[in-house]
Amino acid sequence: MFPAFLAAFFFALNATCAQHSVGVAGPLRANLGRLAIAVVILGLFAHTIGHGFESQGTSWFLLSGVIGLGLGDLGVYGALPLLGSRLTVLMTQCLAAPIAALGEWLWLGTKLTAAQLTWGGVVLAGVAYALMPSQADPPRVRVRPAGFAFGLVAAIGQGIGAALISRKGVMVAAAAGESVANANFGLTVAYQRILAGIIFTALAIGLLKVFGLMPPAPQASAKARRAGLWWMMANGLVGPVAGVGCYQWALSTTPSGIVLPIAATTPLLSIPIAYWLEGDRPTRRSIVGGLIAVAGCIALTWVSAGQGAR
Repeated sequence: MFPAFLAAFFFALNATCAQHSVGVAGPLRANLGRLAIAVVILGLFAHTIGHGFESQGTSWFLLSGVIGLGLGDLGVYGALPLLGSRLTVLMTQCLAAPIAALGEWLWLGTKLTAAQLTWGGVVLAGVAYALMPSQADPPRVRVRPAGFAFGLVAAIGQGIGAALISRKGVMVAAAAGESVANANFGLTVAYQRILAGIIFTALAIGLLKVFGLMPPAPQASAKARRAGLWWMMANGLVGPVAGVGCYQWALSTTPSGIVLPIAATTPLLSIPIAYWLEGDRPTRRSIVGGLIAVAGCIALTWVSAGQGAR
């Protein structure tokens, strides 16, 4: 459970870094840049201290990267201008968890207890309450129906690609006698997934350029572009390296139906970080929803620890 909380924290910190880099480079270029930084750093680790491509689960991890970090991220960036950030995050995080839990039960036979399902649902309910737009706080963009299709693609990418297929790869590796419950394995898997994701993303951007659909980069001064590069580097280190590494570490020891509700608290953890770094004061609704989600996480951890002890 601990690496799942670490992943949520790093993903939350990554949100602030991503916002700054996207403002200078645009979403597609910023995403490609952060993945490139992560591939270099994780590649050096994986091919020295780690296990490179030696794992029996490598093909599953590469497929997970294509679906999760490739197709899923494209869904996120497609949904953002059509739904706004809150609805996009809400769809991605709150649909990914039940999709992954259902898929893992049907495909891999992993069953969660009634208590785990209940408290996982409480976590997601807290996230939903905190992020759901209202009449007093509507979305900042005009919501268009096509955005929900992109949001569903993002949720499927997260639930099926990032979680379910990764879990399959872990099970294959464990069955082959590999040691999977450690950070070394998690970082190696993160490298394999991100490598596949960056190849998919680069090909998608290439196609957009060929057909003249690539949006132009935002206008920025030379000073802003230099600062944007530093934010992009921080984005790559905090998100794909630390965040995805801890996420894979969590999935190597814990069912996706438990990991994903904890990861779904990422936007709530980003609230105090944004307040600390940017002075963005949280709303009463976000505080109440955050308290509900935190209470659910504590209970989910407690019942899961008890289940493991038995």
